[in-house]
Amino acid sequence: MKTYRIEFTQEIPVDLNTAWDFFSSPLNLTEITPKDMTFDVTTPDMANIKMYPGLIITYKVSPLLGIKLNWMTEITHVKDREYFIDEQRFGPFSFWHHQHHFQETEKGILMKDLLHYGIGWGPIGLLANGLIVEKKIKGIFDFRNKKVEEIFGKI
Repeated sequence: MKTYRIEFTQEIPVDLNTAWDFFSSPLNLTEITPKDMTFDVTTPDMANIKMYPGLIITYKVSPLLGIKLNWMTEITHVKDREYFIDEQRFGPFSFWHHQHHFQETEKGILMKDLLHYGIGWGPIGLLANGLIVEKKIKGIFDFRNKKVEEIFGKI
């Protein structure tokens, strides 16, 4: 299986506590994900849970053609106010490892996402990534970038 690597960065004019509190809450994913994906966190009582290693989060998501899929991720690593990592346990990818990093700057916070993913399915997966998946992922992060600017402002 071929794995792919995509990196996204964004500077936001907020303090570290504000950025961490917003992005480490799975409930805020719905707000920064394109509406056509109908992204819903299905884990009960997430509002009262602080992120920790081993946290399992379940979702319903429609990444393509409105087809709803179950997705489960586990928060595998957390260094408070510095980074956290989520890994898919089951869902649309053969492999999903997503690092979220936060660094204070003179202007606010530099947020960096490092995503490694794999599709599987041999040549069909290679074709799907080239035609659909990579563009869809980049589109999701472009949408997120714009929503984050709407919420927090732009540097």
